[in-house]
Parts: sequence; structure tokens; C-alpha cells
Amino acid sequence: MKTGYLIDMDGVIYRENNLIPGAADFVWALHATGTPFLFLTNNSAPTAEDLAVRLKHLGIQGLSPRHFYTSAMNTADFLGETDPGCTVFVIGEGGLLTALHERKIASDGIHPRYVIVGEGVATMERLTKAHECLERGARLLATNPDNWCPVSSDKTRPGAGATTAFLEASSGRRAYYLGKPNGYMFHRARRKLAELSRSEPEQVVMIGDTMETDIRGATEAGMQSFLVLTGSTQIELVGDYGYQPTRILQSVADLVEEVKTGKPCDRLNRPAFVQNGKHGEKFGHRHQTDMLAFYKPRPRPAMTK
Repeated sequence: MKTGYLIDMDGVIYRENNLIPGAADFVWALHATGTPFLFLTNNSAPTAEDLAVRLKHLGIQGLSPRHFYTSAMNTADFLGETDPGCTVFVIGEGGLLTALHERKIASDGIHPRYVIVGEGVATMERLTKAHECLERGARLLATNPDNWCPVSSDKTRPGAGATTAFLEASSGRRAYYLGKPNGYMFHRARRKLAELSRSEPEQVVMIGDTMETDIRGATEAGMQSFLVLTGSTQIELVGDYGYQPTRILQSVADLVEEVKTGKPCDRLNRPAFVQNGKHGEKFGHRHQTDMLAFYKPRPRPAMTK
């Protein structure tokens, strides 16, 4: 069966400026076997070219901009399909501006049809201008719903969702959130993956580290999903979600031999499923019934709405 992979980046391939062990081998195996893959990220700030250069500096060679699909590109595709010829006022950085320009979507600071919010510094001047545009009838779009994004094990940054929430509160307008887990992101990514491989993969798998975006979006799009534990999700919290990943892996390194040989490994033999030296036990604990959890602070609210 020909399998294609959609792969999240931060928390799956790297954290900050450090490549996750085994990530380079995993990407090399995909290249070597001709397996179609596409990096899928909610970060709207970088361009596809920026991301290719970043991974090259981190030690992953042979990537081109066509291997990347960002929430900025997804937003531009959405507007290009649903409202060609529209104008926009943007709070965001180069990746979003470039994607809109490539779709010939013009900026308009007077009477735009849309206010679009992505990652980046949002000054009070820009927020006030966006608020005024919304009061004049502009619609509110966000490149993604992430209120916060992990940077390292002990550091996060505000996301586009937080900025959008500010404008929702000030204007009374409800935003439409693109990016993961919106099904449009997965629909367009799957189409782009088919273009890369010049045929439709029989099976598409989403590999990610976040339950609220990667795993939920894949589930709602009817795809398989692999959760890796190198990012923002702790295994003891997985059982709290109504949807579940198809498989849980310690990292993408667990997939290297599987990609090379084409033979699936037993997920219960993966490191993530070893508990107290035994294999095959149910993974995760609901913290409501875990006695130790009563003495731990509750985790922060979900990454997305």
C-alpha cells in the first residue's frame, strides 16, 4: 500500500534550533524510498523557502519549498478559491504576506473585505486599525487557532489565536480559523501531496505532537494519525480526549525501519507503550482518576478553542 505522510514540524522534527534525534534519518528514509511527504505547519510567519533553509542548517538536506505547506499558504488558497479579487488588512509576517501576494490578493488599509491575523508582533496601532476595519464591515480570519505555541520544554510564545481573540472581544466579530485542525487545511494538503507524488496515495498519515490540532484534524479528515511524544503532549493526558491517535510513538525515529522495509512494526513494542517493563498495557491515565494528579496543578487550557 502506497502511504503518504503529512508531518508537523515543531515538536516532531525539531525543538527550537535543535534537531530531534532520528529526524534526519526519517526524512532520508522517505527520500530514499520515494515515499511522498509534506511538512504541515500552523506557523504562518515563515515562507516555504525559509523553512527549507532552516532544515538545511539543522542538517536535513534535499528539501525544496514544494515540500512545505503552511497555514499562511492555506489561508491564501482559501481566499483564492472562495473570494478571488478580495482585499485584506494583515496582521502578520513575511510568510503570510508572501502567500497572499502570490495569490494576487491586495492589501487594503481603508476598506478591506477581510482582516487576517497570523503570527507576529501585533502593535496597538495595527490592532486599532484592524478593529476599525472590522467595525466598517470587514470579516475576521485567522491563519490558525493556536492561542500559544511551545518553544521548548519550559517556554511558550503567544499564537495567532490569542491575537484574534483580542479582536473578537473588541469588535464583537466572530473569526473563522483556518490551519490545523480545520478540514480545509487537510483537504488542501492531501491534494498537494498527490501533486508531489503524481498520484493519489492509497493512505495518508498525519504525524504530529499535538492532540488538539494534528490528531483532531486528521481524525476529522478521515486520516490515520501518529502521535509522537517529542513535543507538547504527555502520554498520561492522551486518554482524556474523545478522539485517539492511530498509534503513539516515542519519536519519528521509530518509523525509520518501517519506511525502509515497508513492513509495519508492532505499535505495542514501541517505547511509548512500555510501562513497568510490560508490553501491551493500556496507555495513558485519566488524570481525574489518577490519585497522583490530585496533587498536581491542572494543565493550562487547550492550545486551541
